[in-house]
Amino acid sequence: MFDFQSLLDKVRQLTDMAQRLRSENVALRSEIATLTDHNARLEQRMQEAHERVTKLIERLPGAEADREAA
Repeated sequence: MFDFQSLLDKVRQLTDMAQRLRSENVALRSEIATLTDHNARLEQRMQEAHERVTKLIERLPGAEADREAA
């Protein structure tokens, strides 16, 4: 004899799990978007810092001679 109640319970568990996974997926996609944006801003800041350091190095005494020697 087939146990319909057991089948119904398993179907409910499956649908509950699917809903939890959908919700988790939405949350993870949002987190990825946030972290991607944060990463882009950090990369921009690093590039700006690199440019500032490069300009400062160029202004150091002897920097001109080093460039000419290279």
